[in-house]
Amino acid sequence: MATMARDLLAQDSVDATLERITRSATDLVEGCDAAGVLILHGATVETLAPTDQLVLDSDRLQERLQEGPCFDVARSRTERVFRIADLTTQEQRWPAYAPPARALGVGSMMGFLLYTEDEELGAMNLYARRAGAFTPDSETAGWLLASHAAVALSSARTHAQLGEAIATRHTIGEAMGILMGGHRLSEGQAFDVLRRYSQERNVKLREVARLVCEQGGLEA
Repeated sequence: MATMARDLLAQDSVDATLERITRSATDLVEGCDAAGVLILHGATVETLAPTDQLVLDSDRLQERLQEGPCFDVARSRTERVFRIADLTTQEQRWPAYAPPARALGVGSMMGFLLYTEDEELGAMNLYARRAGAFTPDSETAGWLLASHAAVALSSARTHAQLGEAIATRHTIGEAMGILMGGHRLSEGQAFDVLRRYSQERNVKLREVARLVCEQGGLEA
């Protein structure tokens, strides 16, 4: 596990990091045959770094039915982990999901809410094809891997937001320069033109700036 944690630092993308984590789950977590990360966007499921078609099939099934253990833990505010020793005994909780999941070959499951201190991100889910495959040690190892996955996703979100902010600032600056040069405006006056156009037409400032850059100005 320590070697895996060091290896994560050498990965060159978030996708590669998550793939390393889910592959490690099948190598290091006792009983784990397949693993993946499920992200919820409202009622829509996104599957990241699946190690097996079983993960994709299970996620699509839960999305279609809008129920299931992975689906629940990803949107839960209280349930941080689940461990199902035998899926055939959980039909009362997930009556629509459990029978077709068993038909897919799922015997037992574990799921871990991916979260940092101030945000909840989804769930890392581990699958076994036989019942009773996961032990308390499996759960501990899964928690450690889920912690790494949460940090990787949180970091990706931060970098994406920073990149978007930098790009927006650059576009606004370029648009202001176009207005300043074309209409002999000061920097403050050019920004006011963009701001007023944004407010009057209820269009985001970055979109107004993009229009100026594409068209060389603003339509009256």
